[in-house]
Amino acid sequence: MKLSQNNLVKCLLFLVIAVCLLNVNGFAGPIAKEADNDWPKWRGPNGDGLSAETGLMTDWPEGGPEILWQAGSGDGYSGMSVSDGRLFTLYGRGSDEILVCLDAKTGEEIWQYRLDSIFKNRYGHGPRCTPTVDKNMVYGISAGGKLVAANAIKGNEIWKIDLVKEFGAKIPIWGISTSPLVYNDFLLVDVGGSGENGFMAFNKKSGNIVWKTKTDMPGYSVPVVVEVNGLKQALNFSGNELISVNPETGKKYWAFPWLTNHEVNAATPIFVSPDKVFVSSGYGVGGALLQVNAGKGDANVKQIWKSRVMRNHFATSLLLGDYLYGFDNDKFKCININTQEEKWVTRGFGKGSAIYADGFIILLSEKGKLVLIQATPEKYIEKASVQMLKGRSWTVPTLANGRLFIRNQGKILAIKMK
Repeated sequence: MKLSQNNLVKCLLFLVIAVCLLNVNGFAGPIAKEADNDWPKWRGPNGDGLSAETGLMTDWPEGGPEILWQAGSGDGYSGMSVSDGRLFTLYGRGSDEILVCLDAKTGEEIWQYRLDSIFKNRYGHGPRCTPTVDKNMVYGISAGGKLVAANAIKGNEIWKIDLVKEFGAKIPIWGISTSPLVYNDFLLVDVGGSGENGFMAFNKKSGNIVWKTKTDMPGYSVPVVVEVNGLKQALNFSGNELISVNPETGKKYWAFPWLTNHEVNAATPIFVSPDKVFVSSGYGVGGALLQVNAGKGDANVKQIWKSRVMRNHFATSLLLGDYLYGFDNDKFKCININTQEEKWVTRGFGKGSAIYADGFIILLSEKGKLVLIQATPEKYIEKASVQMLKGRSWTVPTLANGRLFIRNQGKILAIKMK
């Protein structure tokens, strides 16, 4: 009898250990939680295109790094956000624009949500917005102006607003391309609507209006929140100006006019600590470094320099120390942010996009070539390159938990980077 009891105890202990191992390895549920190096929104966790991941593979085998999985996508240029083992993106499928959730480890579809009818344009169909993930919520905007908050786990709609119908939002030529920004309990959106319905804040849980500030035309950029001398400011790069408002109340602090053909202000403003902002656009306009003066509950801005040395058409540059790395139209270059000095320039990628991690720039050309570049202002040093996609590849890469995600208008690739 004692022997039987001992055997029973051993069996129970074995079962407990087995269940624990299953949970640790992610087999007990559909998704293994990975939050250490997630990429939950446009340009990553800090909105600057920079990843804190280290130990990336820099010596690529012939043919490039291993493709872990691939999944079909569709029309559009939406970025991919990764949170808690799930990948979220938008694309066109048939006559619809859909918000999709995939298993980031396997590429299997978990759920999909129909957001809108597909946006059609001779420059490319489908959505442009990158979903924003905040805990168990995900937010997205269709190219035609449908803003939705959905449950990130189940995919059910929590609230939805037609920005055109409710606020007179203008649809720019290339479709709504901005992404929502979560700030505390608010969702900040470049609505570009009529009257005061320009730059707006919604309650992220209910969709109720918190504040609104007048703008004239929507841009294609994404808002950012910065802090200068203790004063927080929400910056919105609209179709014809960069504005600064109080992110709690919407009170406008300052506006800096910025005119570009067709209102294509697409690159995200870059904060240059402790008190400067860099903006840039294409169509021959170039970039400018602005200085923000803040104190006693107010702020103003002045121009330090403006030049055509860095003309960001749609891809936002990367700031590393005193140096900007970015696309000057179809040239990729490095410049000194303070002096405008061009350090190096290379050609052949077209108008691509790039992110940074572990001392390297990960660049995706607009024709699907993946390139690893050493992040140094001394000279252009290409470490590795491989053709990974075919066709138009305008979506910025996403790096999360050792996996790089890239896409075109036909498929998504998950690439092993560690």
